[in-house]
Amino acid sequence: MKLLIAEDDTDIARALRALLEHNNYTVDTVANGNDAYAYCLTGNYDGIVLDIMMPGMDGLEVLKALRADAINTPVLLLTAKSDIEDRVKGLDAGADDYLPKPFAATELLARIRAMLRRKDAWQGETLEFEGLRLDLSTFELSFGQTGLRLVSREFQMLQLLMQSPGAVISTEQFMEKIWGWDSEVEVSIVWVYISNLRKKFEKLKAPVNIKAVRGVGYCLEKKYPE
Repeated sequence: MKLLIAEDDTDIARALRALLEHNNYTVDTVANGNDAYAYCLTGNYDGIVLDIMMPGMDGLEVLKALRADAINTPVLLLTAKSDIEDRVKGLDAGADDYLPKPFAATELLARIRAMLRRKDAWQGETLEFEGLRLDLSTFELSFGQTGLRLVSREFQMLQLLMQSPGAVISTEQFMEKIWGWDSEVEVSIVWVYISNLRKKFEKLKAPVNIKAVRGVGYCLEKKYPE
């Protein structure tokens, strides 16, 4: 899952990014409302954490502009304002949730998870394909009675594949969703992680494979006996 954090306090922004990346989210950060609006228009984010008090456009202005442009990406407003009137304004402007500062990290993570579940249809806490199960809360991949824990990038890549089995995901989509458009990582890193996931499927003896579609990308498919 990819998130945008719009927060003008650099210390808070840095802490939020570290917290979310530690919990297997891909994160971009911006420090003003104008940049937040421009980034959100790309449609590349699964969720937005938006501070109200920012230079340029404030958070409410950004939110109203996004909803006017039919950008329905879920938004969590994060602000020092805690008056009922401010909360109502934020929710009326199209926010999905509202969390006043200061806040506990555990509550922020819980609210983000809830916000993302409401994005489309709730998928629950587990993705499953041909008996292969990916636990979204523990990052464990299992088949039958055997399980193993995935590292962050493996988990994020497999989550994308399992959300749309059979659909081809391009290398560019993996790079954008997981490493971010400003990453200096070589695109060959995608193949490395695909290779790692295939080895873990073999270790679990799961009847699934990640098929390479030449010149297009990768898709998750059922593995048939040879």
